[in-house]
Amino acid sequence: MTVNTKAFGKVEIDDKLKLSIPRGLFGFEDYTEYVLFNDAEHEPFFWLQSTDEIEIAFILINPFLFRTDYEANVSDDELSEIGIKNNDNILTFTIVTVPQDGSPMTANLQGPIIVNKEKMTGMQAVLSDSKWKTKHDILAELNNKSGDRQKG
Repeated sequence: MTVNTKAFGKVEIDDKLKLSIPRGLFGFEDYTEYVLFNDAEHEPFFWLQSTDEIEIAFILINPFLFRTDYEANVSDDELSEIGIKNNDNILTFTIVTVPQDGSPMTANLQGPIIVNKEKMTGMQAVLSDSKWKTKHDILAELNNKSGDRQKG
């Protein structure tokens, strides 16, 4: 399928990458149909592009890449809404913010996007653990992670 994207213009996307988010994302509840894809030039980032509105697109990252201690504790009831019955079918992403003013790139670890990779349905959760904030400095966290490895 051809998708108009905010970052790349028109691109061909495999139908298997269509992602339905029945309740939408916070602030974007009316937009429920997306495509989820990566771009080799911009690894480890993924793109979540609305198929209904070209201007609605998000950069995502796997939070475990920079926070190995990350825990997205989402209730079984919430997970069942997108058809998840076991953890083998879960992909977890966080939304990345890249400020125009040059301040640090951050990830929202408080509001992860949980994807049922088998059914390609998703949801945005809100975690109650105060450890997870809406703005975690990705590069600082990566530097802390590599420093921890050198100590151990």
